[in-house]
Amino acid sequence: MSTKQNNLIAVARLSMKLAAKFMRPYSHEQAPKRYTQPQLMTYLILKAYLKTTYRGVIEIIDASDKLRETIGFAGHLPNYSTLKYFADRSQVAEIADAMLVEIVKRFAPAEEEVAIDSTGLETTSASVHFRARSGSKRKKFLKLSVCVLVGSLLPAGMVLSWGPGNDKCEAMELMGKSAQAIMPKKLFADAGYDADWVHVFSREVWQAESWIPPAMHRQDGTLGGEYRPLMTESNLKKSGYTKRWKVESFMSGLKRTVGSTLSARKPTAMMTEAALKVLTYALRR
Repeated sequence: MSTKQNNLIAVARLSMKLAAKFMRPYSHEQAPKRYTQPQLMTYLILKAYLKTTYRGVIEIIDASDKLRETIGFAGHLPNYSTLKYFADRSQVAEIADAMLVEIVKRFAPAEEEVAIDSTGLETTSASVHFRARSGSKRKKFLKLSVCVLVGSLLPAGMVLSWGPGNDKCEAMELMGKSAQAIMPKKLFADAGYDADWVHVFSREVWQAESWIPPAMHRQDGTLGGEYRPLMTESNLKKSGYTKRWKVESFMSGLKRTVGSTLSARKPTAMMTEAALKVLTYALRR
């Protein structure tokens, strides 16, 4: 028998353990008590990991005795509609945030450097080829901003919004949420986050050195603000700025593992699905 770890089982096991910390077994005292909330949360995580539908994840778990044992199902599995109703609850995304914080505290508490960036998740399954031939343009997408630990590539925090838009709009919320998980010593970001107030928040509130290439806006080439003039090419090189690319690796791995297209159609459901994708990839790592 192979002794190699089964990643699917490992994700399910860790999900059950962490979800139990942030969710009561049942949502109400008079609930039917057929399935616990951590079990349903784990179903949603496996759905994201397997890139399948609500019906599909039920069928896969029904065919796997090991998964049923890990999740703790002995009787009939829930109907796919039960998972959909559970996913539509607003607190699912909030619990995903809390579980990310716990993952970082457990598995990467000593890391000192982070990088932030954003990427887009598609809200339609239409291919690029189809959009090009039909003449349609990408008008709107779900924007994921994430703070990643450059050593372990674990996400310390995420912010979901609608794009396109300026990255600085989510910067303060992203750093504030990430501070719940880690207080790094260095922050790396690309020029999309260039603003002196971002440096001020990072260096004076978060207590982390911020290294962001400046974008030139003045005709004379000078840089305004207290910290932006420090962002010279030589200083960026000394700071280890090349580590910023680790967040690009995270984005690539996220999309390859859990996909870059959202199957939900309602805006709130899209937000929840995107949050579950990030949580699932963190558990997988």
